[in-house]
Amino acid sequence: MSKEDALREILDEAAQEIAKAQSAPRTWLSWIVYLLARLEDQADKASTASRDSYMEMLAALQDEIRNRTRTGGWN
Repeated sequence: MSKEDALREILDEAAQEIAKAQSAPRTWLSWIVYLLARLEDQADKASTASRDSYMEMLAALQDEIRNRTRTGGWN
């Protein structure tokens, strides 16, 4: 199993646990924000370039969410 596959499996399990713990999708927002905050912490620890890249990722995430809302699917 590749490193990426192992990470996907961990994230799949985390998503399942969140859904089990809180069945209303609206309540998942706090977990998504929590994850993004932890990732931002990691970017801050790495370097200024990582921080800049993190901010670019957030902008790309906004675009992905807009596309999801418009098209009904994830790219």
